[in-house]
Amino acid sequence: MKLGRISLLLVLITFFNYKLFADDKITTVPLVNLEELEPSYEEVETESTENSNYKNIKIKEKRKKTSSEKNTIINILGLDKITAKTTKINIKLGETKKFGLLEIKAIKCGKIDAVEEKGEAAYIQVKDLSDNQDEKVFVFNGWTFSSSPSLRPIDHPVYDIWLVSCENV
Repeated sequence: MKLGRISLLLVLITFFNYKLFADDKITTVPLVNLEELEPSYEEVETESTENSNYKNIKIKEKRKKTSSEKNTIINILGLDKITAKTTKINIKLGETKKFGLLEIKAIKCGKIDAVEEKGEAAYIQVKDLSDNQDEKVFVFNGWTFSSSPSLRPIDHPVYDIWLVSCENV
């Protein structure tokens, strides 16, 4: 008990002595006249020097690539989920090809020149020709993109199809 009281007394004495010897002086910094301050950054160049730099730049003209083949070909990669085999499918525009029980028709293809992504986009129609699909409704009818194939996936239980590229666009 006495040891507890003595330690409490020592703590209180130390606390009060600290308060007694603390400096209560607040030091201030002299005020600075803001109008007399010099800028710490470089001066901005005048517009005439900037314009002279741009005059030396030559703008390249965009030229269309001409190829010997006029037919645009869509390159598609098909996956059979049951056998885990992939097949490369090359389809000309307007042509129809079969992949397993699917019938794929290529309608349009073009290049995407966005800042974030570059690639190709193709408009395709996919029909399921199996016996349980008598009305032959499209499984997929729309645009698919080579840069992000999951954006418009073909929803089929057996097959997956991805756009790889377009040739002669």
